[in-house]
Amino acid sequence: MLTLDAKGLVRDARIRQHIVPTLARGKLGVVRGIVVHQTGGATAGAAFSGYALRPYGTHFLIDKDGTIYQTASLLYYTAHVGKLKARCLAEHNCSPVDVKAYATFSPSTENRREMKKTPPARYPSNMDSIGIELVGEVDSKTGQFVTVTDRQNVSLHWLVSQLAATFRVSMTEVFRHPQLSRKTPSEASTARW
Repeated sequence: MLTLDAKGLVRDARIRQHIVPTLARGKLGVVRGIVVHQTGGATAGAAFSGYALRPYGTHFLIDKDGTIYQTASLLYYTAHVGKLKARCLAEHNCSPVDVKAYATFSPSTENRREMKKTPPARYPSNMDSIGIELVGEVDSKTGQFVTVTDRQNVSLHWLVSQLAATFRVSMTEVFRHPQLSRKTPSEASTARW
């Protein structure tokens, strides 16, 4: 389990602090899930620069060499998920009311409807999940995200297991970003935890 200080920072030699204050939004309540992302940029520096320019990002960033940075306090949620997909559609267990409601597609309407539900009936959202980003760009030739490095996967495995134990999150509630929101399907596809 991780040791957190009063500011929501992890105290562990394996994690470097690189807090970006603008990432913090409202108070993070009960943590219901963990979401794994890829940056789209080739370096941690590019990710840090992007975080400074726009208030979207995750709680942790894992560089290609496996270095883990904490970028936001675990007392606050960050904007990292986007509009939720309907979990019941993905898991093929929608009620007849949901099937009818989702017959006409609208990402905004679908997200609003999902946010009225509580997990695990819906996917974790910004307000109840911890985000982890892996440095990894999109290959310009294939349009696919590059393969996550072995060192990143080792660090990701350790971090996910520690966060899951600390916040009592079931491993069934750890997702790749495209699973729960409309993102590039190859994002974090080679991530292993």
